[in-house]
Amino acid sequence: MNKLLLCLFIGSVPGTGIFGQYCLNAGPSSTIDSNLEWLTLVGESGSLNYTGCPGVTGVEYHSSETVFLNAGGTYVTNLQFGTCGGNYSGAGEAWIDFNSNQLFEASESIGTWQGTPPTSASAFTINVPVSSLTGLTRMRVMQHEAGSLPLDPCGTYSWGSVTDFNVYIQNGVDCSAYLGDNTSSPREVQTLPFTENYSTSYCYTSQNPVYPSPDIYYKVKVPGGVTSLHASLCGSSFDTFLTATDKDGTVININDDAPNCGTQSELEISVAGLDSVYFIVEGWGSEAGDYTISIAEGTLNTAELSDLNSIKIYPNPTSGNLVIETLAFDSFELQDLQGRLLQENAIHNGSETLNLSDLSPGTYTLILSNPVASVTKKIIKL
Repeated sequence: MNKLLLCLFIGSVPGTGIFGQYCLNAGPSSTIDSNLEWLTLVGESGSLNYTGCPGVTGVEYHSSETVFLNAGGTYVTNLQFGTCGGNYSGAGEAWIDFNSNQLFEASESIGTWQGTPPTSASAFTINVPVSSLTGLTRMRVMQHEAGSLPLDPCGTYSWGSVTDFNVYIQNGVDCSAYLGDNTSSPREVQTLPFTENYSTSYCYTSQNPVYPSPDIYYKVKVPGGVTSLHASLCGSSFDTFLTATDKDGTVININDDAPNCGTQSELEISVAGLDSVYFIVEGWGSEAGDYTISIAEGTLNTAELSDLNSIKIYPNPTSGNLVIETLAFDSFELQDLQGRLLQENAIHNGSETLNLSDLSPGTYTLILSNPVASVTKKIIKL
């Protein structure tokens, strides 16, 4: 699995998150030819009655109407994939964001089309999951000239259309009692050891700017005399990512894949001098699902905790060689800011020298890892 790609350097409407916004840069760059011509949808109340053409670049948001659907209900939307100009083959697809996480996932596709206009109108059956979140969400309809199925709901291309519609889910899951969406309303851990079986699938959004996946915050009150904490997501149902921060949001440590539990995460952190810390649970990429989190007093001794905190990287900035000195981490990866791997190797006997003379001037990401943790540092090449 890919390692972390981010800039985390050490030192109203349900489902609306600061970082989990709908992709609004999708769609066509031209207003001619292929286009959704019309769409209708009648709900428990309200309806959608849309007429397309002339074409619109990017995402067109049809916000003047809202249709109300019941969780567990079945409905039919009729739509015409067509054209505002010439007739060219392409593909169409529609999604409804039932879990209100600002992502149009493959499991939320309600229908597909492929052909060359003029074709008969399509009828997509909408089976609203009983687990859908109560509140306002979106339906997205995409037509991509020369595209092929399945479509990317965030894709960009030359000709076609992307149209968003308001859908309000009734009688679904009420998220008002779901704590943990941010640092203001975390899931509180008062005593250790602590274990919980929980899920990121419902009622949570992306507040931690690592991945677009939904995340859940745990606030741990550090017991007196405890110098380290161990947190584990081993046994979870999806590829997890785990972040630890202090109460001010400064990253203490991160972990993607732990050797002892596959694609799940675990880490141990020093909490000396801290009265509380946050553990943030999320998925790699956009993954979400059921997880088990365990938090307990750590087993690191004073010397090992000192090793975790004693990392020397110099000179930084550098025009040539870069020296890494650490007893806590045994391997490194060097990436550019697009996540491309440039170098990787073991750290031998606590020290390694990297030759960066062939790299272009700029900023790079150095990831130091051991079996249970990783730390990210910013490197500047002159």
